[in-house]
Amino acid sequence: MKQSSKTAICGMIAALSVVIMMLTIIPVMTYAAPAFAGILLMVVVIEINKKWAFGVYAAAGILSLLLATDKEAAVMYVAFFGYYPIIKAVLESKLPRAVEWIVKFLIFNVTMVAAYFVLIRVFGISMEDMNELGKYGPLILLALGNVVFVVFDIAITRIATLYIIKWQKQFRRLFK
Repeated sequence: MKQSSKTAICGMIAALSVVIMMLTIIPVMTYAAPAFAGILLMVVVIEINKKWAFGVYAAAGILSLLLATDKEAAVMYVAFFGYYPIIKAVLESKLPRAVEWIVKFLIFNVTMVAAYFVLIRVFGISMEDMNELGKYGPLILLALGNVVFVVFDIAITRIATLYIIKWQKQFRRLFK
């Protein structure tokens, strides 16, 4: 693939990711938008390489932090959803299955705790919703987040497979 095609693909994926992050004006999109935006990076990982995907992640992350109205969604993209599809490709190619899942859960849990720490301390976002669940609210939400994380991981795998089987040929014809 030519350098100009790589640059065009990365620019379009970064722009589309930022546009998706701008959809966070709809309250339901606080977690869905970062996940969708992150999934787009699979195309860069599959078609170009991980290094270019990290560049797209950095550009989309910075622009999301600056432009997105929902800072919680932007932090979620930067803290986890943006780079996870790239890291997932690395983990699945280098680690045994059991170790891979342990590392994935470790990454998810550490980044979620750190992201909420940043949201509370830096951005001053109130976490009153967690208090409604009692003193164990944060742990309950983290446990539920782990269930959603497994679904997200499986979805990424299936979407990547679907892309390779159905859309990769058309995509490669467009960007030679």
